[in-house]
Amino acid sequence: MTAVLYRPKKIRWVAVPLAVGVALLFTFMGFGLSGSEGFQNSKATFQAGDKFAMIGLGVLLGLGILLFCRPRVTADDAGVHVRNVIGGYDLPWEVVRAVRFDRNSAWAHLELLDDEQVPIHALQAVDKDYAVDGVRTLRALHSAAQHA
Repeated sequence: MTAVLYRPKKIRWVAVPLAVGVALLFTFMGFGLSGSEGFQNSKATFQAGDKFAMIGLGVLLGLGILLFCRPRVTADDAGVHVRNVIGGYDLPWEVVRAVRFDRNSAWAHLELLDDEQVPIHALQAVDKDYAVDGVRTLRALHSAAQHA
């Protein structure tokens, strides 16, 4: 069997527009800062650096939101590579006991022989049939590797 690749679907529909929106909002707020603003008895002075800092903060927040698009799982006959929002795992099929997707779980898991669980953020419950197909494919690869 050839290598398979799964990435979350619906989170991209949310994360990409949200990241762009946050970056644009902070950009508009940055350009909206004017020379001096009064707030009760204090005066605040905004300079060019403050404007660029506001824009930079918006870009950083947007990039942070895009981290939710990072997860993916690739698998082949030899093993599985899981990349989550933060961190990742390269595992041969020999250390995997089962591929699980419990009823109330937000995403699939790999159950390892030492009773640890590795979350697979790429196969999320909100993706429904796509995630089920991914779990079935991973289970088939796992089963083929166990019987080889």
